[in-house]
Amino acid sequence: MSVGDRVDAPVAFEVHTTLVHAHGIAALATLLISVTFGILASLQFLYPDFSGGVPWLSWGRLRYAHTQGIMLGWLGNAFFAFLYHAVPVLSGRAVTSARLGRWLFALWNFAVMAPGWVLLLSGVSQPLEWAEFPLVIDAVIVASLLLAAVQFLPPLFTRGLDYLYVSSWYIIGGLVFTLLAYPMGNIVPEFVAGASGAAFSGLWIHDAVGLFVTPLALAIVYFVIPAATRRPIYSHFLSMLGFWLLFFLYPLNGTHHYVFSVIPMSAQIGAIAASALLGVDVIIVVTNLLLSLRGAGIVPKDVGLRFVAAGTVFYLIVSLQGSVQAQMAVNETTHFTDFVVGHSHLAMLGFASFAAAGGLVHAWQRISWVRYNARLVDHAFWLLAIGVVVMVADLTVAGVVQGRLWQSGAPWIDSVVASRPYWVVRTHAGGVLVAGGFIALLAGLTTGPRGGGLKAVEDSVGVAPIDEIAPRLAPLTGGAL
Repeated sequence: MSVGDRVDAPVAFEVHTTLVHAHGIAALATLLISVTFGILASLQFLYPDFSGGVPWLSWGRLRYAHTQGIMLGWLGNAFFAFLYHAVPVLSGRAVTSARLGRWLFALWNFAVMAPGWVLLLSGVSQPLEWAEFPLVIDAVIVASLLLAAVQFLPPLFTRGLDYLYVSSWYIIGGLVFTLLAYPMGNIVPEFVAGASGAAFSGLWIHDAVGLFVTPLALAIVYFVIPAATRRPIYSHFLSMLGFWLLFFLYPLNGTHHYVFSVIPMSAQIGAIAASALLGVDVIIVVTNLLLSLRGAGIVPKDVGLRFVAAGTVFYLIVSLQGSVQAQMAVNETTHFTDFVVGHSHLAMLGFASFAAAGGLVHAWQRISWVRYNARLVDHAFWLLAIGVVVMVADLTVAGVVQGRLWQSGAPWIDSVVASRPYWVVRTHAGGVLVAGGFIALLAGLTTGPRGGGLKAVEDSVGVAPIDEIAPRLAPLTGGAL
């Protein structure tokens, strides 16, 4: 199907808008299911007998289903939806095949997510962080990632490396490095025992975020900012510097999850140093992005840009927090506490989810036949922003309280009692604000007038084609919204 996202200029590329729509709806559906799992798990901190002894409602199974659902169901589908919009715009070429796209959609949702959740809730899983799906599901995920590489990468190389915009680099890096890292973290630990297996798993804990989630989220950020502001990214040099530092440093810092463990101290020190340097890299990246946002306002009028801008700020905070948290003096207080839970929610719910939502809204607005309710999407942003800030602040304070009580030698139950008020706030922030925000986002993208997104674009950034959003990008596409 020809792209519905051009209004008044000839189209030099083809966007399969039905696949954007399909993955977008799947992303939002799996998101609401995953959030429900998370809320049910949080309730068990307040009401330990909440599950009534039902095995599939046990905390561990719900937590596994929650984390895998957020990373692969919500973010995976949202990234694919965005790639179907962005790759043709970036390359001037259609993706490899619409039929391949239908296979990828079916595998990801009906051979990965649906059976994966059933197996997890039935008690069939791997006891590996961010790798809980069993091996049979891992095999399908690797096959799906190979299909994704075949689908999205060839168009980006048709004009040579000189024509790659920075967003294209992040797409390539995210897909290629995930193909390498996923088997390492999800399959290798099953066959490598003891501390060595744990080291592989520890690398994956961060590679899942740093080599899959972060590059594809940044690909969205680097695409949406110039597309919505109608100005190039501030510095192409800083963009590429940030890209290469990310992929050189991120694979090294996962071992910081095992500070004060039996992992060799040299590996721990290397991971701590890499974590500190990664903070410097993020400062470079975010400085470049914030300078690119000049003139858009503190609260951008374009709601897709607003999601992306908020995600950029969250990216800075969570990355600096992670660099500090990796240091031994801080780690000994915060590790195993709710401080870490708040940190992970700021990464996945703050940075990654806001970037994914921004990319999804940006692409959605430019499809002429889908429904779009601008008011509900605007409400979704504010509910989510408030919810994330409240939840993360609450869990951060809870973690400090827990850590100090443990270090004081107080009985364990004292930390449980002290944590209860924070757990109440966490559950309400997640259950009311965050869940309400995501429900509003789903409703905003499924109700309202058809083509309402184009009206929102016209009212915010205008529908005239962009002459140049980045070096060498405009000549490939002839300008794109």
